[in-house]
Amino acid sequence: MTSPLTPSRQRLPQKRSLLTRVATGDQAAFGELYDQMAPRVLGLVKRLLVDHAQSEEVTQEIFLEIWQSATRYEPARGGASTWIMTMAHRRAVDRIRSSQAGRDRDTKIGIRDLAVAYDDVSETVETRIEHERVEKAMSRLTELQRQAISLAYYGGFSQSEVAAQLHIPLGTVKTRLRDGLIRLRDELGVAS
Repeated sequence: MTSPLTPSRQRLPQKRSLLTRVATGDQAAFGELYDQMAPRVLGLVKRLLVDHAQSEEVTQEIFLEIWQSATRYEPARGGASTWIMTMAHRRAVDRIRSSQAGRDRDTKIGIRDLAVAYDDVSETVETRIEHERVEKAMSRLTELQRQAISLAYYGGFSQSEVAAQLHIPLGTVKTRLRDGLIRLRDELGVAS
């Protein structure tokens, strides 16, 4: 004999059902799904990122991604909660990697905000010349490479977000970025 469902379980629509409705653009279902999953998603993200404000921002990005990509959810491959929590984990790890890359870049280049005297005019000229070199090198890329690099590096989008915006597979984005960066490196004469 099966045990009756608890009253709270009876009132809450299953996440799988909600996600299927979200895929059709049902805003009410999205609201219910958000109410059910946001605390768990925020908890996971906060455990990884620690910073509360950054965790809230990443959680918003995750729910935006859920809204935009709910049609890609395949119930046969796993539960809705698992799909959402996997997405949350990946997004949080992407943020950690991005932050670390930024810190590494700052360390490698040197922090410009140090109280070191420098010639403002020469700094401006050097920056302008470098900008022109990069623009010229970017113009030599294919349009597809230029789109991917512009979104990823100038737009600040993750590879997954670039794939979603361009409506192409993630692997294609990675290939375009890799090939474009190699070509840029060659055009700019930067040693690898």
